[in-house]
Order: sequence, then C-alpha cells, then structure tokens
Amino acid sequence: MDDELLTIGQLARRTGVPVRTLRFWSDDGTLTPADRSPAGYRRYGVDAVARVELIRALRELGFGLDEVGHVLAGRTTLAQVADAHVAALDARIRALKVSRAVLSTVSRRGSTAEETTVMNRLARLSATERARVIEEFKEEVFGPLDLQPRVRDRLRDLAIDLPEDPTPDQVDAWIELADLVQDEDFRTRMRAMLELTAPRPGEPAHPAASIWWARHIVTQVADARRRGAGPDSPAAADLLTDLFGQHDRAAVLAGLEAGLAARAEHYRVLVARVRGGRSAPDATADLEWLADALRRTVPGGHDHRRAPGSDPLRESGREL
Repeated sequence: MDDELLTIGQLARRTGVPVRTLRFWSDDGTLTPADRSPAGYRRYGVDAVARVELIRALRELGFGLDEVGHVLAGRTTLAQVADAHVAALDARIRALKVSRAVLSTVSRRGSTAEETTVMNRLARLSATERARVIEEFKEEVFGPLDLQPRVRDRLRDLAIDLPEDPTPDQVDAWIELADLVQDEDFRTRMRAMLELTAPRPGEPAHPAASIWWARHIVTQVADARRRGAGPDSPAAADLLTDLFGQHDRAAVLAGLEAGLAARAEHYRVLVARVRGGRSAPDATADLEWLADALRRTVPGGHDHRRAPGSDPLRESGREL
C-alpha cells in the first residue's frame, strides 16, 4: 500500500503546486490526505493528483476555497457555481470598462481632480439615473417648443442610453454627453437654435432648417471642400445659389450660427456614439466653412466674422 501513496513533496513535484499551498489546502480540508505515516507525515493517494489539478483550475477561475470544497463534496454542482461566477465576472468587466473609459478621458483631457470626480459619478449612474438626465434635458429644451407632430415624436422617442455591455468609446461619449446636456448655457443655446430652425405646424420651413434637419447640404459642402474650394471662391458662390436659391441669406446665416453656437453638431455626434450606431462624421468644420461663405454674401456679414470670445447669436441679431 505504501508504494501507492505519495508524500506531500512527491505530490508537489507531480502537480507543480508548491508544498506550502498543498499544506494550506490540506489544513483547510479541501485536499484530504489518505493517511499519515508512522512519523505523522501526510500521505496522499494517486487520485490526489487529479484532485489537485481540479482545485488549481477552479482557483485560477476565481473560485473561493469554500466553493471548491462544496463542489468536491457534492454539496453544489460546478455548473451552479460557474453560473454565479459568470454573472459576477460580467459585472466586474462592466465596472472595469467604466473605469478604463474614465481614466482614458482623464488622461486625454488632463482633467483636474474635481473634473475626474464628476466624470466618475456620471459614468456610474444607474440606467434609471441616466434616463432621468436625458428626460430632464428633453423636457427643458424640446418641451416648450411648438413643433410639427412628427418632429416632436422623433425627439421624444429618441433613446439615448448605454447598452448593457458598452464599449469604452460609448462610456467616454456618455460622460461627455451627460456633462453637456446638464450645462445651462448649452440648454439655452440649443433651445434658441431649435426655436429658430425647427419645423413648426402650418408654417414654412426656416431657410436654415435643412442644414440641421437633413444631411444633403453638409454632404455638398464637404464635396466642395474636398475639391479645394475656399469660402470666397466662385465655386462657393455657385454652391450657395444651388443650396439656398432666393432664400434670405441673412436668415440662413442666423440659423446656421445659432446651431454652431449651441454645438448642435457635436451633440449629434455624441448621441450617435453613445447609441453605438453608424453615423456621419462630425461636420463642424464643413458648417464653419459654410458660415464663412455666407458671411461674404450678407451685407456687413464679412465684417462680423467670429472672433475668439464673440457670440454668433448676438452677431446675427438674436439675443439669448
């Protein structure tokens, strides 16, 4: 019988598990010796090799020794314990993704300690709390507006939330979006832009409405820029005629500048990133080009080109 038993040192050599660890498992009751030698040393049966391999595998998968003991004793099934660990790991992975996104944003922005605290709080809001942030924004910005029913329904029903398993980019976009929609200046400017350009029941569309409510204008401007056209070029003048015809250029410019001041395009891009769907790239540079081109055709417009610290809504005659 003795030649069928292994000393703890022999078991360690066969399994690659340190003697100290095997002794700890034995003291804990997870790895039971077959018997003891006359001198009192623990001895293990050859089946202990497979048992040690299983214990090591379960420990590497994150099981606690008490859970391992229950599985080995038959008090619970491995599948039941594994299912609980999958749920715990999923939660841990989601938390790690959030942490990574926050730290990535802090690194990229060079955020202060106060900003980091705010970002961390926004990133870890519950689904209910995130929904409340968005609904409060919608109610304050869209609620007071007299809009065409289809437009109101589109704005009301737009779901803006993180999925169950968000990517780091989605979390990063959510942090920035949540911070943006809670900013009172952004809300005020966005509401002012919508009051000016959103389609209203029974009224003709504002001449700048198509800039913000469709993409064909941005697409044509982007094409002109890719061809090398400058905002003061004959090609730009022809494009403005094609896009706006006989519409009041000053009114078009006012609506465009209202949206630029509100950072409406940046808001659109953030919403798309949070939702994780396909979206057109940020067209702010194209819209700035269009605004520059329009200013050159509006009396006095070229003299009011935006300078650092200027307010394009007031320049266009619209007070907030």
